[in-house]
Amino acid sequence: MENFKSFHGTITMINDFWTNASGEGLGCYKLISVQNEYGDLVNFVVSPSTYFVDHVTLSVGDRVTGFYDGNAPVPLIFPPQYRALVMARDTSYQNVKVDYFNSQLVSSDNTLKLNIGPYTQILLENNQLFTNNPTNRNLIVVYGPTTRSIPAQTTPYKIIVMC
Repeated sequence: MENFKSFHGTITMINDFWTNASGEGLGCYKLISVQNEYGDLVNFVVSPSTYFVDHVTLSVGDRVTGFYDGNAPVPLIFPPQYRALVMARDTSYQNVKVDYFNSQLVSSDNTLKLNIGPYTQILLENNQLFTNNPTNRNLIVVYGPTTRSIPAQTTPYKIIVMC
């Protein structure tokens, strides 16, 4: 099971990333450097399979959150370098959470409970409708306001099922 972690900050650099010495795949992979408000720096390796929330194109100066698997091996270098699973551009009207949601649609860290409403879109990563139950799955959740309860509750705008 993936252990989703995130890092939030401002993009300081976007470069091509070489996947091997022959240059194969050059241009298909990007290295996105993100710096938070404390000056901490993280490099995200973005592959063709990285999911971009709302299918946005990122640029230097954008405020973003990158999600990665906290259990995946990483090279012992500075700054840390993680394989980005999901990238989201920060906006003032929506939040994004990537996590495993159980049969009650509560996140694995017990901080968010989903209440699916009649206007909640439930999609696959390829933007097609998901017609089954989204419980007990890894989900990308796009949502707005929450309650002040524990766990916080929300009716999401959109749920993307990670198959």
